[in-house]
Amino acid sequence: MPAPAAPAPVVAEVVRSGFVEGRHHGSVVALAADGTVEWSVGDAAAPVLPRSCNKPVQALAMVRHGLDLPPDLLALGCGSHSGEPLHLEGVRRILAAVGLDESALRTPADWPMDEETRLAYVRAGGEKAPLAMNCSGKHAAMLATCVVNGWDTATYLDPEHPLQRAILATFVELTGEPVAVAATDGCGAPLLSTSLTGLARAFRTLAVAGEGPERRVADAIRRHPEMVSGTTRDERDVLLALPGAIGKMGAEGCHALALPDGRAFALKIEDGADRARRVVLAAALDRAGVADDAVRRTGRVELHGGGRVVGEVRATL
Repeated sequence: MPAPAAPAPVVAEVVRSGFVEGRHHGSVVALAADGTVEWSVGDAAAPVLPRSCNKPVQALAMVRHGLDLPPDLLALGCGSHSGEPLHLEGVRRILAAVGLDESALRTPADWPMDEETRLAYVRAGGEKAPLAMNCSGKHAAMLATCVVNGWDTATYLDPEHPLQRAILATFVELTGEPVAVAATDGCGAPLLSTSLTGLARAFRTLAVAGEGPERRVADAIRRHPEMVSGTTRDERDVLLALPGAIGKMGAEGCHALALPDGRAFALKIEDGADRARRVVLAAALDRAGVADDAVRRTGRVELHGGGRVVGEVRATL
């Protein structure tokens, strides 16, 4: 029987009124401009499930196989959208361009991800729907790729479908690693594992590309970060503050980001806490010397008591 994995180190502390009342464990890796590991915390070589961090790589496979979308819709195909009207309309545009509608989506019915957007959606009479699910942009892009290639659209989520085989090949190429674990993501699509180092390597490849499908995907993210996440999300704010950067967060505390000079970062929070994800990402960028006040604000998570700030979640990198 294999020995249990060593516990991940503490990467963030929850500090209330000067007392550490909790801790978040995790792992982080930073690649130098030449692609070598510059520093890491925890085990950056162990397989993780990057969740939606995989979407830009999935989109690359689709572009390589004939997906041809304008930059805003390609960014949406890379995204986990907030469910704002621009996102829902964008998904409909992708589908309509290939003669489909939202009934073709195999995303589970869901509410918009963003809280304020969700409240407005419900007030307007909206119901849980596959279109509103945050992965519907990726699924619409998958369906469009199937139509372009004459592949079956009803079974596009099957791991043996030509689309998913193409994504697997591209994923292995960009991460430089075999897939140790194949799972099912929350949206129902195949989910491929890699290490944090492999994930950072994949984002670096996109970020430094000078031409071709890789450059198209990277430029779409750069030009339309609001389509990759939403107009109010920390993901968008980080990319706006770092010209030329590309990045994507994922569920369960994952985030990957690469700079145009080749430096790249990937992290995983062990307990999946989103509050720790944003704090640790900002701290990693600060350690690299690229964080300004705007980036630091994205990593500021305050704790409140009695209606006032009494503490914070702080990184320990």
